[in-house]
Amino acid sequence: MKASRTAVLCSAGLDSAVLLASELQAATEAAGGAAQGTTRADVYVQPVYVRSGLAWEADEQRLAARLIAAPPFAGRVAPPAALDCPVTDTYRPGHWAVVGEPPGYATADEEVYLVGRNVLLLAKIAAWCAVRRIPRIALGLLAGNPFPDATPEFFTAMERALSLGLDHELRIVTPFRQLSKAAVIARGLELGVPFELTLSCMNPTEGLHCGRCSKCRERLQAFEAAGGADPAPYAFRPADVTTGV
Repeated sequence: MKASRTAVLCSAGLDSAVLLASELQAATEAAGGAAQGTTRADVYVQPVYVRSGLAWEADEQRLAARLIAAPPFAGRVAPPAALDCPVTDTYRPGHWAVVGEPPGYATADEEVYLVGRNVLLLAKIAAWCAVRRIPRIALGLLAGNPFPDATPEFFTAMERALSLGLDHELRIVTPFRQLSKAAVIARGLELGVPFELTLSCMNPTEGLHCGRCSKCRERLQAFEAAGGADPAPYAFRPADVTTGV
C-alpha cells in the first residue's frame, strides 16, 4: 500500500503534539499496521516547524527535537523540517510576541491575536509541500478559537487558492476544531503523548513554563478539567489555576 503523506504543523505545543500522534495513528491504521508495529516505510507523517522570529521559538524548537525523539514518535515519523517565515519585518517594533512580553494570566484570547499568523504559516508550508508533492496539511486548531484566520471559511478559501496558485492539489485539515483543550489532553493520554516534553507558553525560560501568561492559564485549566496534573515543568505554578495565584 502506498504510504499516506501528511505534513503536520508541530510547534511542540500540547495541541500540535497530540495532533501529530493522532495523525500517526490514523496513517498507521490506514496502512494496516498495529499502533507500535509500523515504521516510516509504511506511513509518512512529516512534522514541520515554522520559525517566525517570535520570542518563545528557541525553547519550542529544543523541546520539539526531544519530543520527536521520544515515544510514540521515535523512528515512526519523518525527521522534523524547519522553515523560516519571519514576521519581524511585518509587526511593529517592540511587538510583545517578538520581545517576549506577553499579556498576563487573565488575558482573553482576543488580546493575543497574531495578525496573519495562519495566512503566513499556510503559505509557507503549502509551497514546501508542493515542492515535495505532499497533498495534506494538518493543523491543531481547537474549538472556540476566536481569530479570523481560524474559521472554516478561511481554510476552505486558502485550500482552494493555494491549490490553484501552486498547481498542486492540497487538503487543509483541522481534525480538532470541535474539541476543547481538555478533550485533546484526554486524547493525548490515550495515545501516550509525553506532555512533559510539550510547551504551551509565551514567555518560557530554558524550557520552563512561566506560569503567568494566558497560554499557561489555558493549559493548567485544561489539565484540571481533564482530571489530571500537568507533568510539564514550571518556573511558577499557581496554586489556584482560576486566579493564577
